[in-house]
Amino acid sequence: MIESLVGNLLYTSDQPERLGKERGRESFRMDLHPDGSRVISSHAEIDDAPPVVRDVSLRIDPNGLPADCSARIFVDGAFRGSAWFSFAGDHAECEALNTIEGRVSQQMKLTAPAFGNHAMVNDGFLLSLYDRSKGQGIQLIRDLPLSSPDHRGATGPLLFKVDLAIQFHGEEMVEVKAGKYNALKFSFTDVPGLPQEHPPYNLWCTNDGNFILLKAEVGGYMQTRYELTSLEHIRYTGS
Repeated sequence: MIESLVGNLLYTSDQPERLGKERGRESFRMDLHPDGSRVISSHAEIDDAPPVVRDVSLRIDPNGLPADCSARIFVDGAFRGSAWFSFAGDHAECEALNTIEGRVSQQMKLTAPAFGNHAMVNDGFLLSLYDRSKGQGIQLIRDLPLSSPDHRGATGPLLFKVDLAIQFHGEEMVEVKAGKYNALKFSFTDVPGLPQEHPPYNLWCTNDGNFILLKAEVGGYMQTRYELTSLEHIRYTGS
């Protein structure tokens, strides 16, 4: 039996002059396969200039490790680039074609068991990296590969490594447009390695092992919010 979680996220602004205004949206699908693997796919549209359209699909293997990912981006209405990423053991590979660097092949050593592709649903799943058996606190994930150093994922796509500091605050009930959920609250407190320092970033996800993003708040120069507006759980039993 295949199970799927299908949902939508709304991107809004926290800037005083456009408080609460829609600035983008994301539709996503998480397919849970019988072998324990999952595929997390996302289509995102960011309206802020220059507008970005980003499609990504990440496969997670039965051990919870990234296996492969495809990414394609359009910026300001024009194709910017596409790439295929592969992960095995302690290394990652990338085969990309984009309008800035041209045709690129990369290989990179890995230490982090995850991949950041800038989809908000993927940010939620990155919270699974935190080892909650050690209680509340801050844990540092070193050498996390990203598809772009740009906070909107609007460059490349190519492999780029950063560190990621995750803080776990505990459990709480959260109500969003999609409903009321028992949630886990986290923060990304630091992202060393980015060209521009990442502002404070708080995230809430479902407490069911799927880490579906419920809402997120980013301060500083970004001043944005994200909220789950719908979530459907589908089971396919076959004939």
